[in-house]
Amino acid sequence: MTVEGQPRTGGEEPPSHEEQRGPVVLRRSGSRESSTTDQRLLDSRGPTDWVHTDPWRVLRIQAEFVEGFGALAEVPKAVTVFGSARTPQDHPEYAMGVELGAALAEAGCAVITGGGPGTMEAANRGASEAGGLSVGLGIELPFEQGLNPWVELGVNFRYFFVRKTMFIKYAQAFIALPGGFGTMDELFESLTLVQTKKVTKFPIVLFGSSYWRGLYDWVRDTMHAEGKIGDKDLALLHLTDDVDDAVSIVREAYEAWEATH
Repeated sequence: MTVEGQPRTGGEEPPSHEEQRGPVVLRRSGSRESSTTDQRLLDSRGPTDWVHTDPWRVLRIQAEFVEGFGALAEVPKAVTVFGSARTPQDHPEYAMGVELGAALAEAGCAVITGGGPGTMEAANRGASEAGGLSVGLGIELPFEQGLNPWVELGVNFRYFFVRKTMFIKYAQAFIALPGGFGTMDELFESLTLVQTKKVTKFPIVLFGSSYWRGLYDWVRDTMHAEGKIGDKDLALLHLTDDVDDAVSIVREAYEAWEATH
């Protein structure tokens, strides 16, 4: 056999077997299966390990995106509120979350949280009691309960990155109430997305100055002072204790976004 008119060199011809699996072409015999895809799908007597393989996980991830997009497609303008799942109901931060959720609802915003207890529940509760839409995007975890009872529209996810996409895609702002590692993760991911212009006109509010002041000062006096971030990056963070101020920041950013769309 020749390739582009030249004799093949280097030994024997490669095996001629070719197998098509959807868009994937397999050549040579080492990776062949003795059954077809339809057989493996329809034969319930086979092993169940396949449901834990990476190709199946891809379909599960796809299904989560489709389900999330479908459930949230008609959510009106919204604000995602992050905060600790460990805040008790008699804590002042819980009352702060209820007040904030109600104010956002009264301003015409749906409130999206992680759907858990603590300050997430508080924000959902405030929104619901004020007649707004209360949304919870839960996550499958071994140590937390399901969606809190104040969630009116809820979606549970297996994968953090799918859930984070929903937090971003269906909100026009983030407000971070006092929280732990999960809140920090969501906060800095949102900052990175705004800094790199993956999302625009997207304010990020740190609500509760006594809790967030140390972090804000470090960002300003260390990260910014040493040139790790610029002036515009520092300006992405808004630190406040005032509910009206937080809602005003959200409203102004949304109006600016509307003016360009």
